[in-house]
Amino acid sequence: MSASESHIDVRSALKQGLAQLREAHIPSFTLAAELLLLHVLGRDRTWLYAHPEEQVSSADAERFFALLARRAAGEPTQHLTGKQEFWGLEFEVTPNVLIPRPETEHIIEVALDRLAVRERRAGRKQTLAGEGLQIADIGTGSACIAIALAKELPGATIYATDISSAALAVAHRNAARHSVSDRIRFLEYNLLDGFTARGAANAGPSIVGAQHAAPLLATDSSSNPRQSLVTSHQSPLFDLIASNPPYIGRREAATLMREVRDHEPEIALYGGEGGYELYADLIAQAAAHLKPGGILVLELGHNSLPAVQPLLDAPTWTNVAVTNDLAGIPRVLAAERL
Repeated sequence: MSASESHIDVRSALKQGLAQLREAHIPSFTLAAELLLLHVLGRDRTWLYAHPEEQVSSADAERFFALLARRAAGEPTQHLTGKQEFWGLEFEVTPNVLIPRPETEHIIEVALDRLAVRERRAGRKQTLAGEGLQIADIGTGSACIAIALAKELPGATIYATDISSAALAVAHRNAARHSVSDRIRFLEYNLLDGFTARGAANAGPSIVGAQHAAPLLATDSSSNPRQSLVTSHQSPLFDLIASNPPYIGRREAATLMREVRDHEPEIALYGGEGGYELYADLIAQAAAHLKPGGILVLELGHNSLPAVQPLLDAPTWTNVAVTNDLAGIPRVLAAERL
């Protein structure tokens, strides 16, 4: 049936979508077809299956089949709908940011568990709200980690860095969407490069452009609207540093799904030829910027552990542990600063 034909119901549209994506060998083709149809119709899945005979307008049918063609050609579903769920929250995604993955939620779980254990060891109350905590999310991308932590720890102050100004623009919009802009400070840094012992003011930080300055500085009492919050005092020592850094090796590029290789930002994917090259600098910088007892939580690539874990063998670190994802792959490496 042509996209231009006006007489098509929900069941028929979905059936055709499934067939088209199956024929194109699209992974999870059923889910992709459902999400695209839901996106076009502005409905939820419950409605979709409760109204199979509902007529789809010719305009909506045309939009749906156009999106199906793009998905069949390899564009990620999330880029077509502009969104992805993470930690129960909906995030805007664009080709400028890595699409949040379910396995990255293990970073949030491990971080919260480690902070709770630290509270128990210190004999403090068990209801962790994050009062006074200073947290950094390095390579924030869509800000899914920073925002999830901000939601779970409403008393914490969070710094979110990224080398990409385009990614930071998406991150800022997501923070505004989830009403946490006043507690997340976005900074255009490579890893932790902008934070120095002398204070970030001396490092000349780059904030997310003039057009974003006012919202980012909502809680800044400075009279200078271009001044980042970080520039007004000594660079903080952090209670928690979390990161999902680029960890795919460039030599693996040919093995990636085309949705990833051709459509997600290279700067967020590749961590060097082997994929683990960024970890040495990140771990060394974290050692310099964590408080004693501060926690480092890192996401790993599927084969990164042998190269990365020895970097935490130094006497600087203790309580090193690995968490596997649901597929049994070592996914999160965590440690505490002595």
